[in-house]
Amino acid sequence: MNKYLLPVIAIVIGVIIGFITKKQKSKGTKLLLSFSGAFLLALTLFDLLPEVYHHLEAKQTGLLIMCGVLLQIILEFLSKGIEHGHDQLHKENKEFPWVLFISLCIHSFLEGFPIHQHNDMVYGILIHKIPIAALITTYLFQSSYSKVQVIGFLLIFMVMTPLGTYMSNNTVLVNEYIDFVNAIVIGIFLHIATTILFETGEGHKFNLSKLVVICFGVFIANLI
Repeated sequence: MNKYLLPVIAIVIGVIIGFITKKQKSKGTKLLLSFSGAFLLALTLFDLLPEVYHHLEAKQTGLLIMCGVLLQIILEFLSKGIEHGHDQLHKENKEFPWVLFISLCIHSFLEGFPIHQHNDMVYGILIHKIPIAALITTYLFQSSYSKVQVIGFLLIFMVMTPLGTYMSNNTVLVNEYIDFVNAIVIGIFLHIATTILFETGEGHKFNLSKLVVICFGVFIANLI
């Protein structure tokens, strides 16, 4: 049950954080984002990557991982990097952001697939989703979208990861190709995590607090 519930709890926590911080991106949210990137990257390397290489041919696995990287680049191009706080908001635009919505939902749906075989990955998704949900909520609060649109956006985004997990658990065709899907998801995770970790902060400085939370994220992942 946790594999379905924890991603939903993460979104709820992220929405609460976004509601509290409202129209500003707090330093705490940025540090949590760095921690989540390190934690997700470490779990991917420690758990998911060796499993996929064990079941698939090495070159084929590498190709699928690169496909995942390229897919995430496309998704972030469509979302404009809003999930990392790179929003360029046009407040006067009241038209629902369908491209942003679809790209985020595709990403969220795919990251639910590795959870069914790798229980530890649910914690990586949990930590990853909290700051992402907070940033998306902050973006939506600054927008001119209606409350119905904002709530609908968040609710559908909330259920996409559990839906991906459900599909991987209960669909025979998906189960046959789950290692292929997981390899693609690894590419997505690698791109997300490295983008977060190697981004520079204000003044292009990699500050000490960010380094500490990154090391802490790797340490905690190693304990799981």
